[in-house]
Amino acid sequence: MKTSEKVTVIMRTKNSENIVAQALAGLHSQSYKNFSLLVVDSGSTDNTLNIVRKYPCRIIQIEPGNYVPGLVLNKAIAETNSEIIVFQNSDVVQLNESALSNLISAFDSPNTAGAYSRQIPRPEAETWVRRDYAVSFPKSLPAPPWITLSLPFAAIRRKFWEEHQFYSDAWGSEDTEWGHWAISSGYSIKYVPDSLVMHSHNYTLKQLYGRRFIEGEADAFIFRRDENWYGTAIKYLKSSLRDMMNHLIERDYYGLLFIPAVRFVYSLAYLKGHSFGVSRIRNNDRNFEHGQKIVLQSHESFRGK
Repeated sequence: MKTSEKVTVIMRTKNSENIVAQALAGLHSQSYKNFSLLVVDSGSTDNTLNIVRKYPCRIIQIEPGNYVPGLVLNKAIAETNSEIIVFQNSDVVQLNESALSNLISAFDSPNTAGAYSRQIPRPEAETWVRRDYAVSFPKSLPAPPWITLSLPFAAIRRKFWEEHQFYSDAWGSEDTEWGHWAISSGYSIKYVPDSLVMHSHNYTLKQLYGRRFIEGEADAFIFRRDENWYGTAIKYLKSSLRDMMNHLIERDYYGLLFIPAVRFVYSLAYLKGHSFGVSRIRNNDRNFEHGQKIVLQSHESFRGK
């Protein structure tokens, strides 16, 4: 793709006043300037929209109860006409001025359907979160196979979206499903480690439960693979031991105390979500509202995160 070609950046917001100014400042400090910004806000009640309006953009407002990630993204993309669509979460901050241009430059082949950036955790990120990000978003290629696409800062080519829009069978993991479809269809999804952004979350156990439940439910629809108690127990033990060792190396003795509980919730919520997804598939249940309710009750500001 020619780096002079205009793109559209889509940013989803919901009560993001504590970080959206940094996200917008980072975007507008990029060396690549030929973009338009479309903001989709799902019911902010704080100062988010006042901050957003300080920058040139279009704003789409939707009711909070209508927020379904895949459907919202499809609606937003339909409002654009750019060949390349960039997604930036409202809590993502670029760490180099070439993050956007490097991401766009990945579309150097007509077979490239999407690309995503390297994410660095925030300075306050917990030790286990830092390790997860280091493994998921390495400094160099190759990227791990379980990350098919990661929308906090990513881009897709419009013609491939027209072939396969974001799904809404389950409430979350719309990026994983789209990337999995693209790769399975023989198209290319590129990891761009020199497009560097900052993004992470320190979830409470309740928030972690909601996030992992919808990931498990979504994976049941996306991958159609089996999950069981035995396999979950093995993963729990391995991840707990790995994290405990890492905490010892990092001398985070306080954080080490919480690892068994964190990994228990992490594993249990995923298994329960996956089981629920399997049940929905078996019963041909197209209603995603149960998973939506669980995640929004646990973390009401998941929009744009």
